Amino acid sequence: MLDVIRWDTDLIRRYDQAGPRYTSYPTALQFNDKVGFFDSLHALRSSRHANRPLSLYIHLPFCANACHYCARNRVITKDRGCARSYLERLEKEIALVARHLGPDQVVEQLHFGGGTPTFLSHDELRHLMATLGTHFHLQDDDHGDFSIEIDPREADWSTMGLLRELGFNRISVGVQALDPEVQRAINRMQTLEQTQTIIEAARTLQYRSINIDLLYGLPLQTPERFAQTLKTVIALQPDRVSLFSYNHDPERFQIQRRISAADLPSETVKQAMLQLGVEALTQSGYRYIGMEHFALPDDELAIAQEDGTLMRNFQGYTTHGHCDLIGLGVSAISQIGDLYCQNSSDISVYQQSLDQGQLATTRGLRCNKDDRIRRQVIQDLTCYFELRFESIESTFGIDFKDYFTSAWPDLERMADDGLIQLSDDSIVVLPAGRLLVRALCMQFDHYLFPEHRPERQSRAF
Repeated sequence: MLDVIRWDTDLIRRYDQAGPRYTSYPTALQFNDKVGFFDSLHALRSSRHANRPLSLYIHLPFCANACHYCARNRVITKDRGCARSYLERLEKEIALVARHLGPDQVVEQLHFGGGTPTFLSHDELRHLMATLGTHFHLQDDDHGDFSIEIDPREADWSTMGLLRELGFNRISVGVQALDPEVQRAINRMQTLEQTQTIIEAARTLQYRSINIDLLYGLPLQTPERFAQTLKTVIALQPDRVSLFSYNHDPERFQIQRRISAADLPSETVKQAMLQLGVEALTQSGYRYIGMEHFALPDDELAIAQEDGTLMRNFQGYTTHGHCDLIGLGVSAISQIGDLYCQNSSDISVYQQSLDQGQLATTRGLRCNKDDRIRRQVIQDLTCYFELRFESIESTFGIDFKDYFTSAWPDLERMADDGLIQLSDDSIVVLPAGRLLVRALCMQFDHYLFPEHRPERQSRAF
């Protein structure tokens, strides 16, 4: 019954509030400058001694065009040659990091994100993969999960063939919207034919999984326009669909100032679009994995959710949560054991650090016992919609109800409202509460207590 969800407009309006996406706990908002270069080195050596498998994230920040909704760390340029100096520093970082890891630590998962990874030339992509293969033990025989983000405007059949040859077997296709008026408002003109070409190439070349990213709440977007986008995307039959809410924060992301607030749909209309998305996808056979993600029942995420191996980290839902996550490139985040660390988000600072032979770590956080307890609670709720108190109590040596006594009144209120089933030994998220699991997780977030409340959060919908 994991795929059963129920739309309840009253509950959604009542519990729709700003909060983290919980790709980690504590979230990146809690990172501080007390974590630096030497902390990263010690964590890498600990990973080597434990011989833990690895997941690599490579951040390639370059884009030829600026999408006005974008909140990522990226460099907008038409100069294809400008990536060269960045790649030189990235290769230095790869070599420096690998020096502190063990040759037997297998890379089970690899992801190229951006920016637009295929902004790089074919030769640059080949060289980067060769560098990674020289310094890391990449899982071979197509058993690893090697994925890359694709902008259909920046890829074609030859690109897809090259990526498959280099070992990539999963793609995430940025679509966001298919209506021309909406595309014009966000400065992302992308034809359906371009997207279809990439999907067709991926299937012909036997990529294992195709994900499509969609946004709702964009300027000039209406329920009717969004419904047509959904119909077209579902007809493409991707293995996974990520349905994200656009959060307008022009004070923080300067590029979003090019979007007129007057063109944005109201919160009521946004919720109507979300309802359309949820109902269209689930009625078409997609399972709601949680936190904006849908997958077909035979997809690895859905299977992992059933067999208890699904986890969540900075790359979203994953079947490789047991790996140490190594982030490489500007702004990239690593999770190595109980240490979170992030490279500088300033590309100049990032490159200068590598020129000095140092890792570019500028901030992070080391989890304490309380963080680990709450992280496991939030992980179970976001991945399985269920929490058994005994598993937390036996792992951490606590009495669950005593430890979270301050949260109990709010949990009882949620139970009365029909979001959860609360008993002496468990929390079960009910179908009406699964779209609101973020609001439930917030009850266990120590940093959301008034004296620790972060300044910036995104709305749930």
